[in-house]
Amino acid sequence: MITFTGVAYPTAVMGALGMIFGALLAYASIKFFVETDERIMRIRAILPGANCAGCGYPGCDGYAEGIVDDGAKTNLCAAGGADLSKGIADILGIETDAASVPMRASLKCGGTPEASPRKATYNGIADCIAAHAIHGGDKACTYGCLGYGSCARACLTNGIAIADGLARVDRDRCIACGACVTVCPRHLIKLVPATHTIHVRCSSKDKGSIVRSFCARGCIGCKLCAKADPAFVMDGFLAAVDYAKPPVANDAAIAKCPGKCISGDMGLIF
Repeated sequence: MITFTGVAYPTAVMGALGMIFGALLAYASIKFFVETDERIMRIRAILPGANCAGCGYPGCDGYAEGIVDDGAKTNLCAAGGADLSKGIADILGIETDAASVPMRASLKCGGTPEASPRKATYNGIADCIAAHAIHGGDKACTYGCLGYGSCARACLTNGIAIADGLARVDRDRCIACGACVTVCPRHLIKLVPATHTIHVRCSSKDKGSIVRSFCARGCIGCKLCAKADPAFVMDGFLAAVDYAKPPVANDAAIAKCPGKCISGDMGLIF
């Protein structure tokens, strides 16, 4: 038989312990309280909230803390641009860091299914990383875009879609976070200055005869583009745009390219 005393005693003990532990927790919360700098919260409030980590910090919270605690530059957020940089500087009461050059993602491949055929039939997961893991992928050109959309799924702003077997970047939606660059198993997507709108859509460094055997729109290393415009340089057998130079000034290189691998931005209307 359970007596009143038998019930009351353990209840009183548990109640007393609860009060003691509660008091200890209250004391600890006061003793070890770390006050958050108000500037961090104000900066966090104006950040875009994409949490893309393109700034080099783990999300917008990490970047806000990095600015205040580590002295990170105010211009590291590609999504926010110059206006955000100024807003952050105003909160901190400092001069705005020099505006960074706006960047955009660009695909270095123009090998559509018609121009660059498949060497095998792939029946696995519709994912570039998975396809590439199986003997380097099913595309005959080992440098070409596989087109299974790993970059599109990684894009935080829905700025990439697969059309005609290739990743197409929407310049208006791209915030240059670099997620697509990281996820592409063939490293075909690069962040380039947004001021440049003409690019070489090929990544193969093979000789022209080899390129031709795999892709009708590949670079054959003829150097005609480099002769037409100083913005083009040669990287072995592969033509490339030197983005440190002024943008391509005319379309002569596009017209002269026998491989038709030089083109303007491949925008996509959703």
